[in-house]
Order: sequence, then structure tokens, then C-alpha cells
Amino acid sequence: MRRFVLPFAAAFFMVPGAFAQGAPSPSPLPPSEAASTPTRAPLTLAAAVELAMALNPELSAARLEVDATAGARLQAEARPNPELAFLLEDTRQATRTTTLQVNQPIELGGKRDARMAAAERGSDVARLELQARRQAVRAAVTTAYFDLLAVQERVRVAEAGLAVVQRSSRAATQRVAAGKVSPVEETKARVAEAGVRIELVQVRGEETGARARLAHAIGQPMDGYVLDGSLDALPQAPADEAFRSSLESAPAVRRADLEVERRAALTAVENTRKVSDITVSLGGKRNNELGLNQAVIGVTVPLPLFDRNQGNVLEALRREDKAREEANVARASVRSDAIQARERLLAARTEALSLGADVLPGAQSAFDASTRGFELGKFNFLEVLDAQRTLLQARTQYLRSLAEAHRAAADLNRILGVETMPGTP
Repeated sequence: MRRFVLPFAAAFFMVPGAFAQGAPSPSPLPPSEAASTPTRAPLTLAAAVELAMALNPELSAARLEVDATAGARLQAEARPNPELAFLLEDTRQATRTTTLQVNQPIELGGKRDARMAAAERGSDVARLELQARRQAVRAAVTTAYFDLLAVQERVRVAEAGLAVVQRSSRAATQRVAAGKVSPVEETKARVAEAGVRIELVQVRGEETGARARLAHAIGQPMDGYVLDGSLDALPQAPADEAFRSSLESAPAVRRADLEVERRAALTAVENTRKVSDITVSLGGKRNNELGLNQAVIGVTVPLPLFDRNQGNVLEALRREDKAREEANVARASVRSDAIQARERLLAARTEALSLGADVLPGAQSAFDASTRGFELGKFNFLEVLDAQRTLLQARTQYLRSLAEAHRAAADLNRILGVETMPGTP
């Protein structure tokens, strides 16, 4: 990209020689102001992603959810607590009977194992959610990073264009005063200068917004950083075979499959509850009237005559079926979104390559020819301004296509759940 910036800026600042003699050059900053300019640390894309992984609040929330599932697994391992029972028959001392016993519920039907399996599936889902959230944050940071790079380049282009039209306005004013050109040329130059000023204000506003989006994606302000990256390296699109094989391992598909497994585990939990638990009792009994101490042993078995947990089993089965249907929807959605992102990437790459190879050199050549023709008196100033505007528009379109290519690549990486696209040359 720099190979287009340097000739573009050089051509801009060579124009004043064609318009006026002795145009004043901008004075450098005074030593006191230059010394007071704050230095900012360079920020690469990898460093921005690393900061986001440590500071982004969405990732913190997802990590807390994973920690919470550890408590669910711990609770699923717990066994039923024993009960201590005390029974007093008759309040008179002589005929009183006192019973003290311990009751221990015993789970049957594999309830504990089913609970533990369901809790483990829930933990797997939470871990996959965290992984998907990491990919989403990475994509958000990448998109915001390259958007900010692109808009900063547009600011530099607009500032260079403004410098040109300002000098052109001064040159036109001097030529009008010398009687060499019509006053209309000065008016055209002033209008062109106003238009570039407005565009520069708009682009600077976009830069502020892009910086705010990057700060939000990372999780901290960006005032102390300056981006250290380049838009030139166009991301590659994955090969067809690698692309198709990556669809089944996409985070959304894996999460949907894990949700089916979790629902199946919950169905197993409800099925185990159809089997009644028993309670074993062991204790002692004191009969004061007879003066005897007696052992007490008992077993309590609920009779599943009315409640066999059939409603909960039916609900769990239907939710398991729903999860399977949602898994099918997730596969179709991932496929559609991935294909669209890949096509966006291919289109943006094609546009950027075409602009860089054909349009930008042509626009630069037209601008150079118009300035030389104006110097020789063959073209009027309006033609110079038109060539300059065409070059600015081509440059802006090129930067936007580069940003769109990086944005599409980030979306595709997020959908496929990878840091770099598989199968790229």
C-alpha cells in the first residue's frame, strides 16, 4: 500500500510548482511544542488481540460461567444426606417408649451417574461457549484494528489533498491578481478547498469512531497507543476442500451437537427418577414399661402408583428432539454465513487487486498528465481538480476494499473457529 501513498503524496506536493512561484512551505513545530508531543506505544494486531484476551469483559463473564459449571459438577457428585429421627411415645415416665434411629436414603437406577454425566455435558458446553467467545472477540478486534488502519490512511490522503487545494487556491489567487486566468478559476479552487475540508472533517470523525470501537473490543482506552500494522497483506481465501471440512468443526455446530448430548443426558436423568429410591433405617428403642432395649431396623420403599415421572420424561424427550432440530439449523446457518463471508473476501480481494494494479496507476497517471498540461496551458484548472478528485476517490475505494477484505476474513475465521484460515496458500 505504501507504494501508492508515496507517489500520490509526492505528486500532490509537486503541484504547487505548476501553479505559483515561491509558495510558502509550512513551518515546522517549535522545539517546545515538538518536545511536549506525547509519545505513544506501538500496537500490533497480535498485541491488540492479546490485550483483549486479558481485558475484554465478555471473556471474563464467559470464564466465570465455566467456573460456575464446576460447582454444578461438584453438586452432581453429592450423595443424599442421612437423617436422624427421634420418636417419643407416651409422656409418662413409667410407660414411655423412646426410639432413636438413623435413616439413609439410597439412590437406585443410576441417578448419581446420570447427574454427573449431565453436569459434565453442561461444563463442555460452557467451555465451548468460552472458546467461541474468544473467536468472536478476536474477530471484533481484527475488524476494528483494520478499520482504524484504513480510516487513518484516508485521513492522511485527505490531509495531503487539502494541502494541495490550499496551495492551489493561493496559486489561483496570485494568477488572477496577475491577470493570467479568469476569476472563475479562483472560485473553483475555493469550492474545491471547501469540499476537501468537509471530507477531512468527516474522515476524522470516522477515525474517532473507529478508535472507540477498537477500544471497546479490547476493553481499555486506546489513547496511549499508535497502530503498528499494514493493510497491504491481503488475507487469503481457504481452498474449497479445506473450507468444506472446516464447516463441521465450526464452534456453532459443535455447540449444537454438545447441546444434543446434554439434553440426552438430562433425559437419562429423568428416566432414572422413574425408579424409586429406598430408605434404610437403623436405630434403638427403649421401652420403660417393660424395661427393654430393642433394635430397630427398617426399609422404606415408595410405591410408584401415581407419579412415575412420566411428565418430566416426556418434556426431556421433546427438548432433546428440539436440540437435534436446532443442530440442523446451526449447520445450515454456519454453511450459509461461511459461504457469504468467503464470497465477500474473494470479491474484496478482486476489487483491491484490480484497483491497485489498474485503477490507481491510471488515476495517478491522469492526475500527473493534467498537472503537466495545466502548466503548459493545455488544460484548465477544472480538469486538474477533476483528475485530483478521481484519484482521491480511487484511493478511498482502494482503502475500503482492503478493509472489507480483512473484515470478511475476520468473520470467516470467527465462523470457522480458527485463528488463521485453513488451506490458505
